[in-house]
Amino acid sequence: MRYRTWDTFRPKSADVSTLRRTVESMPSNALADFLLPEGFAAPAVGAVLRESSAVVEIGRFALRAAGDRRTRRDTPYAQRGVSRLGDPVLLVPGFLAGDGTLALMSRSLRAQGFRTYRSHIHANIGCTLNAAAQLEARLESISIRRGTRVQLVGHSLGGMLARGVAVRRPDLVSNVVTLGSPMLAPGAHHRSLSASVEMLVRLSKAGVPGLMAEDCVAGACARQSFEECRAPMPAGIGFTSVYSRRDGIVDWRACIDPVAREVEVTASHLGMAFDPRVIDIVGDSLLRTSASAVEVDRGKSA
Repeated sequence: MRYRTWDTFRPKSADVSTLRRTVESMPSNALADFLLPEGFAAPAVGAVLRESSAVVEIGRFALRAAGDRRTRRDTPYAQRGVSRLGDPVLLVPGFLAGDGTLALMSRSLRAQGFRTYRSHIHANIGCTLNAAAQLEARLESISIRRGTRVQLVGHSLGGMLARGVAVRRPDLVSNVVTLGSPMLAPGAHHRSLSASVEMLVRLSKAGVPGLMAEDCVAGACARQSFEECRAPMPAGIGFTSVYSRRDGIVDWRACIDPVAREVEVTASHLGMAFDPRVIDIVGDSLLRTSASAVEVDRGKSA
């Protein structure tokens, strides 16, 4: 048997040079100005230190979970709190994240009796319109399977995607809960996030597939996503926006949607995904009974 050596996979020097030149030639700020409207601002450089409280918040979850295990009888999740079961719940992760980041929240909501589903987003680093189309297809699948509309819970960028899909497909969505989602000013985020966005755009321009392109943060793709985040929420859809003044990643003011029921929490941006106090608010914001049966009318996808 012949084994391939590292030289077989090593990029050609010319290819590496081309990639380096492409990355270095891109502008330092890839975001369009309209993503940062007047009145909003990126958090200060030191604000990210507030995210260290996520360690405390994950510890709080662990303590809650340990207490629940001592007091709760081991019953299948679908049989718990049957009277509170409502429309199924689809969880949508934030930027640079995948479904695993909301696994603890999913576990807690299932323990309350809700049916939860993953978005099938493994890493939220691609085109926002493509992600919205994927989310829409996932919604259709769940709606057809369950015969009802679906509730959406989105963290950060996931909340923005959820709100946009709800505007486009109100026939599929009964309720939306956003967590630290800067819908009013997507560009009002910490410079560390800006650096990540710029790197993704540079790599995309250099030919790496499946990443955010320049159009996603500065062109028509970005504008469409932004406009859908600010469009009126269709009648008959519940909407709760959760925000924290301790958020060290995005401007908390951009997370307060004027058409939503707003709820303030004391948590870090990252911690909103697993702080049990936030999860309690999410549970209280979800519908306990099915809003209605659904007739899926396949709308125009992004």
